[in-house]
Amino acid sequence: MPIYRLLQYSAFEPEHIKAMSVAYEQALMNLNLVDRTDRLTELIARKVIEFAQRGERDPTRLRQRTVAEITDGHVQEFNTRSRA
Repeated sequence: MPIYRLLQYSAFEPEHIKAMSVAYEQALMNLNLVDRTDRLTELIARKVIEFAQRGERDPTRLRQRTVAEITDGHVQEFNTRSRA
């Protein structure tokens, strides 16, 4: 799922949307995710947005925080439930 769909009606400034989009794309690359229909891509988009809502605007830090949270074991449970 492209992050743009989730941001379509958001109140973020254009430069913040760009930062989130960059962070999202970089996170997908770091995690070797190519299939945008994979439910994990939506989780990543939501995490990027969540961190941005908390005030983070730097794309590198957004990516780092998102990837760290995803690889910290939180995804194992998501993957098990989504593929069952």
